Amino acid sequence: MALHFLDFDYSEAEDGVATWDAIASVPEARRQELAQEVHSILAWAWTEFGALHGPHEEGGLWQYDLQCERRGQPLQELRYDGACGELVPALQAGSDGRVTLTLSISGLPAFAEAFAAHFGLF
Repeated sequence: MALHFLDFDYSEAEDGVATWDAIASVPEARRQELAQEVHSILAWAWTEFGALHGPHEEGGLWQYDLQCERRGQPLQELRYDGACGELVPALQAGSDGRVTLTLSISGLPAFAEAFAAHFGLF
């Protein structure tokens, strides 16, 4: 699957945990497209590995952090609700008409290999 907004940087820890970090900033007119791209990533991860979501230190295979930044407002944490298939809360633009998202997703080797292969990140 081709990604249009999120350009991931890759790193790998000594313990084998792979991490991809991305940031994207778009005008209001492209907000829904960005939200859909993030949704597609997290929906895939949830469908393929949802039962194994959680901190690596607690036995989880993968985890993510999703933050929304809007001018003049504090960072807002977003989450993917696997039950209803939506980002919660809904993505909103700031007073300057832009929305900036940061997504960090990490996983152990089984998740990392599948994630990189699916999204063409190798």
